[in-house]
Amino acid sequence: QGRLMESGGGSVQSGGSHRLSCSLSGNVDRCYDMGWYRQDGGKERALVAGIDEDGRKTYADSVKSRFTISQDSTGTTIHLQMNSLKPDDSALYVCQLVCSVNGLRLVHWGQGTWVTVSS
Repeated sequence: QGRLMESGGGSVQSGGSHRLSCSLSGNVDRCYDMGWYRQDGGKERALVAGIDEDGRKTYADSVKSRFTISQDSTGTTIHLQMNSLKPDDSALYVCQLVCSVNGLRLVHWGQGTWVTVSS
């Protein structure tokens, strides 16, 4: 199994921008579906943005036109650019990468990184 690392969490004021990154290291063959989820308090983890192996992107309605998911040229790192942040965007952001490592297709979850948006 590869090692997943997230970065970029922190505090930002309402209306500001923030960028999250998630990278899988190890003997990665290729990645398939990748995405960012968020979880706030007792709510269920929900998909914020996703990108598949063909580059097709999916966004939750609440973040459309404000968030952008991207993938770097290695195919094992994704970013989430968050603009026009609102207090409701405050949550634990968790990345998920479905990748083949040493020939074994696995779902990799990060530990999460907190984003706090103050009004």
